[in-house]
Amino acid sequence: MFQLKSNKESMRFLVSFSLLILVSFPGFAQKQYNEGVVQYNIVVVTGSKEAQTADFLDGATLKMFFKNQLLKTELKSILGSTTVLHDSRSGNATQMNDYGEDKVLIRMTKAEYEDANQKFSGIKYDFKNDTKKILGYNCKLALITLKDGSTFKVFYTSDFSFQNKNYGPQFAGLPGVPLEYEATLGDMKITYIADKINFDPISAALFDLPKGGYREMSYQENKKLQKKN
Repeated sequence: MFQLKSNKESMRFLVSFSLLILVSFPGFAQKQYNEGVVQYNIVVVTGSKEAQTADFLDGATLKMFFKNQLLKTELKSILGSTTVLHDSRSGNATQMNDYGEDKVLIRMTKAEYEDANQKFSGIKYDFKNDTKKILGYNCKLALITLKDGSTFKVFYTSDFSFQNKNYGPQFAGLPGVPLEYEATLGDMKITYIADKINFDPISAALFDLPKGGYREMSYQENKKLQKKN
């Protein structure tokens, strides 16, 4: 066993050892936040047949608001907005569609929310070595395969996290925050790219349901309507 000769030598040893731990175990440097906002810009790649539909998504944004165990996702385009409030504790959710005069509110139990997102159940990850930086955060690539065999890419970061690890049903089990990912709508490929992130306090009122102005529809009623369309 060796002995340190002085207090200065002891201090130098402790500092060096602390730096070694931080370098060897980067997870210690990860910051976790109780609340914050991630905003995504939406880019659409399409063929000529879908060009007109793609125009409706021009300038569209997606925002994810985190506060403790609550998540609010808000998709806005020139046509209107779709907002989903989800409580990770109960599993219940509420969706609000606001398109012109058609304003509909749909409440969902945990079972109904899972049914609405059943296409994402049993997803599989293939983690790749590809990396990139998004807004200064180190991101890694993962390929996600759905049970129907379709795949899409996601770049996620482990540089920070939220207390609520619910980043959406399509990212269940993802070991990080998605900062860029793909989706498909018909023959269109839609890419969501984070362009703003902040960790400022969020008012609890942001997660309140509207007291009026919406026509309520049950989940089952909406499901039947979607099948007809």
